Amino acid sequence: MRKFQKQQILDIIESLHMLHRESKERLEKREYQTVRTALSDCQEAAIQMGEAIEQLEGTGTEAVTCLEQYCERLYHASVQLEQIAGQKFYKNLEEVLIKAENAVRHLPVKKEVVFLPYKASMWDSLESVYLAAEEDENCDAYVVPIPYYDKKPDGSLGEMHYEGGEYPADIKITDYRTYNLEERRPDAIYIHNPYDSWNIVTSVPERYFSSNLRKYTGMLVYIPYFVLNEIEPDDQTGIDGMKHFCFLPGIIYADKVIVQSEKMRQIYINEYRKAARENGLSGEHTDRKKLEEKILGLGSPKFDRVHKTRREDLDIPEEWRRIIEKPDGTWKKIIFYNTSVGALINNDGKMLAKMKSVFEIFKEQRDEVALLWRPHPLFKTTIESMRPNLREEYQEMEARYRDEGWGIYDDSADVDRAVALSDAYYGDRSSVVRLYQETGKPVMIQNVEVING
Repeated sequence: MRKFQKQQILDIIESLHMLHRESKERLEKREYQTVRTALSDCQEAAIQMGEAIEQLEGTGTEAVTCLEQYCERLYHASVQLEQIAGQKFYKNLEEVLIKAENAVRHLPVKKEVVFLPYKASMWDSLESVYLAAEEDENCDAYVVPIPYYDKKPDGSLGEMHYEGGEYPADIKITDYRTYNLEERRPDAIYIHNPYDSWNIVTSVPERYFSSNLRKYTGMLVYIPYFVLNEIEPDDQTGIDGMKHFCFLPGIIYADKVIVQSEKMRQIYINEYRKAARENGLSGEHTDRKKLEEKILGLGSPKFDRVHKTRREDLDIPEEWRRIIEKPDGTWKKIIFYNTSVGALINNDGKMLAKMKSVFEIFKEQRDEVALLWRPHPLFKTTIESMRPNLREEYQEMEARYRDEGWGIYDDSADVDRAVALSDAYYGDRSSVVRLYQETGKPVMIQNVEVING
């Protein structure tokens, strides 16, 4: 039984207590028909509560037994109305209804928690929390991937995407079309998309905006889909490069925000208060004590995922193996090449020139080194939305890389496989760098301004 379902039953019982008091007064005035009608209403309510409890908890509960006894007491009271005093009438009904109420209060409650990821590649930001909820016998956990849309350059919605089939095989998926938030009213909702309408590249449907989700749960929790390099809370220069993450709809409307560390928590609190004031918000939005209760530095589930993913456990596609293995069966060094959306936006056409240069260098070294290129999942969408002038050039470059077949192209949802499989990281500054550092393997950041060859 869910908490809200128990509360609904208790609310009905409270209304029955009120009816008892009113009926006592009516009985003392000898308004027998009015009292009998009220007793009939009480009996109907008791039957409905008993049926609801049996549907949720099965047969044989003490609560249902007490409600059956209550119905018998109602019947006898109805038959004896003209012969019973008002106080005794009231005491007889209250005695058994209080027993039923106590039995209902002792019924076990299960929490329902729903996770609403939108991109499968970002699932690792929620996975360990889901797995913990799944193991809790007092919790029902659901993973409900939601669709999202590309945004056109004019801000209108473009093609819809749904990635519910791209999650790990051990994650049970619930179709978003069958999970009714309004009816289910989960005890907690977890999200990793904080943007609502603020994102200029993609958008989830409006019904899944954080501003709407908070209507259907008592606990809306936002966990960032990314991790950042650690910054000292007094390093304002470093903070200025990421503070835009600290004031977004998902943070504004969430009941809890979970960030990667205590240092990052302090930065979020400080920057959120500043932005809230600048945007005319007050109260809980600027109260430090309230924000300290709301924003928690408990760590990122992304770290949990990267630590548990091991190379020896990976399912490596055969086409990847053909690129990785040397003729003698040994493996080449594998370089994880990551290209980010931020670098694309900030460097425009230079980014593609840099990528072409990188591909030429690694192509020459293909006998000893295997390049694993993994562009950001929104790389192509960002080009379509924000840099359409680069579309044709990028498509030709990507097609050539894939057709030549000397390097791996990874557009899967599983970034942790690339992290575990590779021997070193090369590419742009992004949240993947922070993940990679957790492995202790080498990291080198590319300089878009330097083009070889």
